Amino acid sequence: MGVEIERKFLVLNEDWKVLASPVHLRQGYLNSSPDRVVRVRIEGETANLTIKGRSQGIFRHEWEYPIPISDANDLLDTLCERPLIEKYRYRITINDLVWEVDEFLGENAGLVVAEVELENVDQAFVKPSWLGAEVSHEHRYANASLLKHPFSMW
Repeated sequence: MGVEIERKFLVLNEDWKVLASPVHLRQGYLNSSPDRVVRVRIEGETANLTIKGRSQGIFRHEWEYPIPISDANDLLDTLCERPLIEKYRYRITINDLVWEVDEFLGENAGLVVAEVELENVDQAFVKPSWLGAEVSHEHRYANASLLKHPFSMW
């Protein structure tokens, strides 16, 4: 069984943009309930099916499997809930941790968040200067929540 321990923050400015190149992500949800999320994602030239359990703070169970891009496109185009989530992702390594900065598009344009996956819930880390408020415990910032309540509607 996989585990995801993730902290999420708002981004204050664009200082991070010089640190990495973007990759386009297109993702949709076969199920977006709080108890279980089943996501299809195309990221660049790869595709994955991801299953996540209910969040328990910054911890939750997660399983991820590669799938053919053609299958991912079919699922996104025919079965996934609407609207799809599209964004640019930047991966930035700082002090052996990989920060994923997501710049959302479409109905979520204007929202920029940074996430970092940790080894354990108590792991200490240095926050980059471009991070703002932590939103790890605010469900509205979860991608599956943005599907139903886009940032443009807040």
